Amino acid sequence: MTGMHHMLVHFPLGFWALATLMILVGACLPGRMAELSRAALLPVLVLGLLGALAAIITGFTVWPMEANLASPLTRNHILMAFWSLGIFTMLTVLVWRAGDTAFNGARRWALVILALIGGLFFAAAGTLGGHLVGAPTLFSDVLGLMGWEVYTTFYSPLWVLAIMVLIGIALGALGIMGQRRTG
Repeated sequence: MTGMHHMLVHFPLGFWALATLMILVGACLPGRMAELSRAALLPVLVLGLLGALAAIITGFTVWPMEANLASPLTRNHILMAFWSLGIFTMLTVLVWRAGDTAFNGARRWALVILALIGGLFFAAAGTLGGHLVGAPTLFSDVLGLMGWEVYTTFYSPLWVLAIMVLIGIALGALGIMGQRRTG
């Protein structure tokens, strides 16, 4: 099953890289290319999510769970994969729910920011995966310049997670109230 994960990870990476490019083109350029990018974005995002789910599921079969949790490098790889999945899931829902208005006004910049952050996270997940199989990339040096040693573990205290959940709930409530006002 190890080889299956290595093959499947290329699907979300490719689709998410394409989606990021499509968001940049759709948000920053005028004309037919921007229109095509905006029109084709949702299917690309959905295919990326499906590929990511398959890659994550098969990724847990590479090593026993005890080994995954004992390795700081593997924990960071898993963390980045899930953050990427979360951000691109959010992008998919935003594009799906907003429809033709996803790129109107300030929404376009929210899509751009999320896509760039998601791109950074999936690049980090990929480079950590490369380290795990003995093929480190130069992106590790970029991460080092940003202050992250790839062999250390992220840690978020419980209070930070609680605040993040509360902020998420508050933003969701604001979104629902805003939708009710316009609907």
